[in-house]
Amino acid sequence: MKVTLAFDVYGTLIDTHGLVAVLREMVGDRAADFSRTWRERQLEYAFRRALMQNYVPFSVCTAQALDHTCALYKTPFSPEQRMVLLDAYRTLPAFADVADGLARLRAAGFRLYAFSNGAADAVRTLLDAAGISGLFQGVVSTDDLRSFKPSPAVYSHFLRAAGATHAEAWLVSSNPFDVIGALSAGWRAAWVQRSPEALFDPWGISPTVTVADLRDLAAAIAP
Repeated sequence: MKVTLAFDVYGTLIDTHGLVAVLREMVGDRAADFSRTWRERQLEYAFRRALMQNYVPFSVCTAQALDHTCALYKTPFSPEQRMVLLDAYRTLPAFADVADGLARLRAAGFRLYAFSNGAADAVRTLLDAAGISGLFQGVVSTDDLRSFKPSPAVYSHFLRAAGATHAEAWLVSSNPFDVIGALSAGWRAAWVQRSPEALFDPWGISPTVTVADLRDLAAAIAP
C-alpha cells in the first residue's frame, strides 16, 4: 500500500507568524515577540485542555491565548482590532516551499492528508486560502475526538480515518511535541526544522528524518 503522509498544518505548512506585519501596526517593535507568545500560549492551552478533558475548539484556544497575550504585554486591543487578528488567523500564509514540496510528493505517489488540532472547516479554509487544498486527499482533525495532539488517541484516530496502518504512516511536522507524539504512537515521523535555531526536545527520541525544506522530503523518506 502507498505511504500515507499526515501533515501538521499550523507551523508546518502554514506560517503562524504570518501576522507580524499586522501586529507591528498595533504593538510596534514588539510584534515578533507578541506573535511568539501568542503561539506558545495557544499550544499551552490546547495541552492543558487535553489533559483536563475540558475541551473547546482550537479556535477558542487561539482567541483566549490572544487575550492573555494582550494582558501580558499590556496592550488592550479594541474589539475591532481583536476581530481583525482573529479573522486574519483563518487565512494565514503558507511557507514558500509548501506548494512545490506537496506537489512533488503527490507526483511521487504518496497519499497526502492534513492532520491538525484545528477544526476541519478551519483547516480547509486555511488550505484553500493558501491554494494547496487540492493536493490533499482529505483533512483529519483532532476535533473529532474532542482532544488535541499529542494525545495517543488522536494518532490512532488518524489511521482509522485515513485507512492507513502504523507501518505505512508518517507524520510530517515542525512541532517537536507532535513528532514525539507520533513516534511514541508507533509511527515514523519527519521533523521539518523551519529555522536553524529550532531545537528538538532532548527526550532521547529522535525524528526518523529531519529536513529543512519540504521539497527535500520525498528523497529523505524514499525506501
